[in-house]
Amino acid sequence: MNKENLTMLTDFYEFTMANGYFEHGFVDKIAYFDMFFRKVPDGGGFAVMAGVEQLIEYLKDLTFNDEDIEFLRAKNIFCDEFLNYLRNFKFACDVWAIPEGTPIFPGEPIVTVRGPVIQAQFIETMILLTVNHQSLIATKANRIVRAADGRPVMEFGSRRAQGYNAAIMGARASYIAGCSGTACAIAERKYGVPALGTMAHSWIQLFDNEYDAFAAYAKTYPNDCTLLVDTYNVLKSGIPNAIKVFNDVLLPMGKRPKGIRIDSGDITYLSKKARKTLDDAGFEDCKIVASNSLDEFIIRDTLMQGAKIDSFGVGERLITSRSEPVFGGVYKLCGVEEDGKIVPKIKLSENVTKITTPCFKQVYRLFSKENDKAIADVITLHDEQIDNSQSYEIFDPEHIWKRKVVEDFYAKPLLVKIFDKGECVYESPELEDIKAFCKQQIDTLWDEVKRFENPHNYYVDLSQKLWDIKNDLLKQHSK
Repeated sequence: MNKENLTMLTDFYEFTMANGYFEHGFVDKIAYFDMFFRKVPDGGGFAVMAGVEQLIEYLKDLTFNDEDIEFLRAKNIFCDEFLNYLRNFKFACDVWAIPEGTPIFPGEPIVTVRGPVIQAQFIETMILLTVNHQSLIATKANRIVRAADGRPVMEFGSRRAQGYNAAIMGARASYIAGCSGTACAIAERKYGVPALGTMAHSWIQLFDNEYDAFAAYAKTYPNDCTLLVDTYNVLKSGIPNAIKVFNDVLLPMGKRPKGIRIDSGDITYLSKKARKTLDDAGFEDCKIVASNSLDEFIIRDTLMQGAKIDSFGVGERLITSRSEPVFGGVYKLCGVEEDGKIVPKIKLSENVTKITTPCFKQVYRLFSKENDKAIADVITLHDEQIDNSQSYEIFDPEHIWKRKVVEDFYAKPLLVKIFDKGECVYESPELEDIKAFCKQQIDTLWDEVKRFENPHNYYVDLSQKLWDIKNDLLKQHSK
């Protein structure tokens, strides 16, 4: 299958601006752009970075074919010199990104691009589309996984995703964030996300009765027999028929049942009743799987109420992040080069949260040497170093009187270079390694930051040098 060329997947104004830059002599103008987001979905304490591998794939394949050029020519608004530039286009930017699986916070750059302004501006749409979507789903999935408190969570949302690509990439993002597998078969073939699933209600309806449907499935899949027990009546029909099939079909074959799945009704009440019935019948090892419009709050509440559920299947509320389906990442100019020097740029707004942070930057995470817990993130100038051997003062960039001296810490830079002058210099980790890294990094956060409601505000501060530059620009523009 030929790989689709996504170069034209961009907002049209990227072309109109690029043509204007070309006509006004800005072809070689070097600009710096940051991607960042302003708030965590669902009022959470942190988000999860995802989508870097797909961003790399896109940037590696940036080429305009003849069909693209002729489409643009037909618009009759672009000069021939600009179209020739696109025909010979070669990506030449430097790109930095925070690795996938890292907890990320509002206001800090998660992707930074340096390069010719036409190119750096042009890739805005796909950077935002790719990172916004996967980070959104990874963030929601991790909330659900944490609510399950160690019980496996399977992503079941393919049929409710916003398009086929959202189903595939959503399965990948949810796996990074801790899900055990997906219902999306192509996600295993393409990315190695374990594909899981047993039967639908239609399987049971197709047979003359529920017992025959269960027996047929058990004979076909004796080593992996999980039966869907809510087609007619969970307690009066589904579980009694499942137990009968376990005894009639599986035990004579020397096999044990894997589980039952409940997809409707009061799963707390039904799971308790099901657990007792299964245990009384000698099937204490038979797992109970719950599905049906679940999210982190429903899962948390059912477990608090004593539900006897061993794993969860979560669909539409995960794959669409239904409670807050927009991540909200933005891409803003933060600097340009003049005579080899970086000139900071700032965007002002009456809305304080929309005022940007200027300059070419790095992000450091400060960890306690005592327990390896994350203390705060500090945004610095790109070439600043944080000395671990001395105390370090951090302060709230909006309320600078709120200051704290950090001691006995170590600092780790978060932004990693992934492209150097258009050449990829970063090898994406294996998906299993990203997943393990994500879990390890989230474990560095205090539990207070991980609360679903009213989480502790994790500090993202500016270095003194960066704050001084931003403050000076604010004063200049206020005049």
